[in-house]
Amino acid sequence: MSSAAQRDHPARVTWAHPSSRDHATVPAPVPRYEIRVRGRLSEVALSSLEGMDADLAPAETVLHGPVTDQAGLHGLLDRIQSLGLELLEVRRLPPADDQT
Repeated sequence: MSSAAQRDHPARVTWAHPSSRDHATVPAPVPRYEIRVRGRLSEVALSSLEGMDADLAPAETVLHGPVTDQAGLHGLLDRIQSLGLELLEVRRLPPADDQT
């Protein structure tokens, strides 16, 4: 490249590409799910569903919380089935808006 072309570029422009180690990997957000089951769960049943928060309604329990991957979701659904709970709905929640 000629010296005239180099003079026309702003000082912050570099000629070499950055190395791959200069780029930090942005972690993907952990998806959150809402799971509805029939009936009100006891504290013992809720404690077996670690990491999930619960809202108790008169006729159902709404569980919500992060589930890291599909294997984690299947494991959670297996625990719900092993407790003999009737599954009403499974819904992936939209990403939370982290802007406060």
